[in-house]
Amino acid sequence: MKVLHTILFALLCFCSVEASAYSDKNLLQQAADIQRLKAALVPQQKWVNYPLYTDRAGWDKLFADTKQEYIKRGEQQLNYEWKVVKAMDYVEFERSGSRQVMEKPFGDNNTAMVDLLMAELAEGKGRFVPQLINGVFHTCEMTSWALSAHLVTQKIHRSLPDHREQLIDLTSGDLSSLLAWTYYLLHSEFDKVNPGIAVRLRYEVEKRTLEPYMNEANYYWWQAFRATPTTMVNNWNPWCNSNVLQCLMLLENDPEKLAAGVYRTMQSVDRFLNYVHADGACEEGPSYWGHAGGKLFDYLDLLSSITAGKVSLFTHPMIKNIGEYISRSYVGDGWVVNFADASAKGGGDAPLIYRFGKAVGSEEMMQFAALLNDNKLPRNRDFYRTLQTLTVRQALAETTPKHTTPLHTWYPETAFCYMKNKSGLFFAAKGGYNDESHNHNDAGSFSVWINNRPILIDAGVGTYTRQTFSSERYSIWTMQSDYHNLPMINGIAQKHGRKYKATQVKYDPKKNAFAANIATAYPENAKVKSWVRAYTLKGNSLQISDKFQLDEALEANTIHFMTWGKVALAAPGKISIEVNGQKALLAYNPSVFDATIEPVSLTDPRLTRVWGEQIYRVALKAKALTKTGDYSYSIIQQ
Repeated sequence: MKVLHTILFALLCFCSVEASAYSDKNLLQQAADIQRLKAALVPQQKWVNYPLYTDRAGWDKLFADTKQEYIKRGEQQLNYEWKVVKAMDYVEFERSGSRQVMEKPFGDNNTAMVDLLMAELAEGKGRFVPQLINGVFHTCEMTSWALSAHLVTQKIHRSLPDHREQLIDLTSGDLSSLLAWTYYLLHSEFDKVNPGIAVRLRYEVEKRTLEPYMNEANYYWWQAFRATPTTMVNNWNPWCNSNVLQCLMLLENDPEKLAAGVYRTMQSVDRFLNYVHADGACEEGPSYWGHAGGKLFDYLDLLSSITAGKVSLFTHPMIKNIGEYISRSYVGDGWVVNFADASAKGGGDAPLIYRFGKAVGSEEMMQFAALLNDNKLPRNRDFYRTLQTLTVRQALAETTPKHTTPLHTWYPETAFCYMKNKSGLFFAAKGGYNDESHNHNDAGSFSVWINNRPILIDAGVGTYTRQTFSSERYSIWTMQSDYHNLPMINGIAQKHGRKYKATQVKYDPKKNAFAANIATAYPENAKVKSWVRAYTLKGNSLQISDKFQLDEALEANTIHFMTWGKVALAAPGKISIEVNGQKALLAYNPSVFDATIEPVSLTDPRLTRVWGEQIYRVALKAKALTKTGDYSYSIIQQ
């Protein structure tokens, strides 16, 4: 039972964690009520702007110079052996916490189906149809299309699929929309082999996705229909709703049912729009923007298509803010501002960013997309994005690459602050609270880059396991505040929970200054009345101060800084840091602190891909116990 309780904590991480961002904007319902929606809906898949399967000239134009690559991928799958996801593969998640045992064979099957479908659309000779049918039929025979890590949200709360309950998760939603597109594009070709194939395919999508979604007695946490002003609504909402919307648009031809279904998705996505801040920042970080803001765009793009542009939010400033967050959070050379579970490396999906930018009229996003563009062809189960990538590929290639980091970017509601000076020193900090989606205990933390090289870092997160989304989450070092650029107060680290947050957050663009009281992010046993962490970007340095008042001084305060590269105690009061030729000094008062440099070995591939095999934690330990104080340190560009 202990294992089950641990697994069930995932529900809290993803479903009912409380936050404080909600406001009843209801933008989609303001744009159209059910009657206006009915009048606007384009029936019978006439909204689809892709060629029919038999339109060879149309597909040749769409695939252009990518045609042979997609055919080649399909040819590699012609002899693919469809893998069985065994019962014990699902159970392994409960036993060891591993997700990969189940996800790897399942993912391989899904990739093979996408490769075969794209190859058949590119070639159009029926050569890939039999093997694609094998994959479709094999998939239809599965009890569930959900991942073992998510199946714990079933009523039985186990990782083995329960045939009595259909679960819509990220993967089952993606597969449903992929198979809906397969039905729309190829059902006539399937009928030539056997009429029962397309019938079965359609039946399974309806049974697994459309019927449970529309059943008001049913409830998925990500729908957020029971959301209150303190309910978290994260990337699952637009992601899953965009998949359901595609299934409705491609399979439902009853006008009343279509309108009811589309409107229900609008009501659900409004819960996400009500939760996220109007400033547009993604509290889940850049790595999740493609699943949060990006999936919101996919949803809005689809909704606009099926209503011939009559239900659209693309002129709303909040949507543009959500889009431009991804370009503003890019530091340069592949490095991004990362908080929570986001990685420090990335950039984003260039075609997606381009499409989003074009829709909201953002040259910034389109030029940023051109900078990121590597012309790689997508290969994943997100079939809609794959097709949409083909539609913008040429325009993206013709766009001038450009990215200029503004000197200031301030997200007042999310409390993210980015500042940069003309010598290339880039600073980012956050206020926030310790109960955000994919949360780390990092209220008040910061990072520093010099000429696009990270100097003081946020390590990110390792490979996801059962532990990551369980009651054991904060036993993982990457989640803890003492492995962020933050103090341990009286020997106590920050605590997770909605009430543990930064308060009195202030930003002054004229002084290049950001400050927050982070005492409120620590539990009572830290005995802290006030701890104001302040940052000022001045000249070639970042000046940091910690002004504090304690109820009691029980243990020496320790100030932590996470870094990497070549790190050494150069002299009393000076720690040198060098990363790829970029040099900095961490300066402090040696009469106030004793300094140590602790290596942190990395073995998880998700971390080693970014940082290598080792990072460092610098600890400045106060020499004196004192109830009040004003510590100061600085990061000086060399």
